[in-house]
Amino acid sequence: MPLYVSTNPAAVKANFHLGRNSSNLQKSLSKLSSGNRITSPADDAGGLAVAMKLKASINRLSAAENNVQNGISFLEVQDGVLDSVGKILDRMSELKGLSRDVMKNVNDQATYNNEFKDLQVQLYEMAATTFNGVSLFARTATPRTDGSAADAVFATGGRQSRTLDNTLSIYTSELGSSGSKVSIHRSLLLSSLTMTTSFNDTLNTHETYAWGEHESAGEYNSGQDNTESNSFIFSLASERVEHTINLESVSAGVFVSALENISALRAQNGASMSRLNFQAINLSRQRTNMEAAKGRITDVDIGAESTQMAKFNVLTQAAASMLAQANATTDVALILLR
Repeated sequence: MPLYVSTNPAAVKANFHLGRNSSNLQKSLSKLSSGNRITSPADDAGGLAVAMKLKASINRLSAAENNVQNGISFLEVQDGVLDSVGKILDRMSELKGLSRDVMKNVNDQATYNNEFKDLQVQLYEMAATTFNGVSLFARTATPRTDGSAADAVFATGGRQSRTLDNTLSIYTSELGSSGSKVSIHRSLLLSSLTMTTSFNDTLNTHETYAWGEHESAGEYNSGQDNTESNSFIFSLASERVEHTINLESVSAGVFVSALENISALRAQNGASMSRLNFQAINLSRQRTNMEAAKGRITDVDIGAESTQMAKFNVLTQAAASMLAQANATTDVALILLR
């Protein structure tokens, strides 16, 4: 058997295997420590590309889910205000009944009327409630200065009517504005508190009311060309006390109609909330399934990879031992040279 000193083939081969086994061991350690099957684009280039797109979709779904949850919060706050408005209308109706008690003198009736007027102002102020600066209720009948539709509309019919956008769009898919959306309403609270009635039917004909800039009181229409001749448009919500109506001027039927309107708004609110709740569940399920799909591509199999690590660990140690043995074989040449 020839004996070479300049080149030690056994040591070269042992060193090659040692390097390869050591590299594989480092990869296994990296995968197990990170929990990812793909720690380098070279591991699975195509899988990495798919995983990145899935990750982006998951992030967009999470954003859409947050938008839906915020929309539900918007509707919950809105419904809370509507519930309070209903209780105020109940109180107004109660005041109407109490004021008709024959035991009440003029001062007592004036006290009831003062509370009735204050509650009208309170209703108007509640219509100004916002959710993080966003109006919960329709209040404006004037378009924006840029010519686009107003944020909300308060219309009662006739010359006060406007056809304006009064919805908020909530994007409910990962595609944003290009995908599906749910439209929720800024409830027409002021409109629900506004009535059109015969002039001699509900209100005292000796009283006059000014229709203010914010349409908070009422106006008597008696023109010949008006199809609503001898009608009176009035509101149970007023921006100012001086524009409120008196308790004795309103019939009990007005409160019944107003309560029916509020109940309709709450029903509309509940329908939108139900739709958003179902969409929130759908988005959560989509996101969960997308995360599972991404995990199948990127997550490391701990059982299989730990087996690989044990194998490469043994092979690395064996290769290191064999390299040491191969390097020791050249000692024979020194013995012969003595």
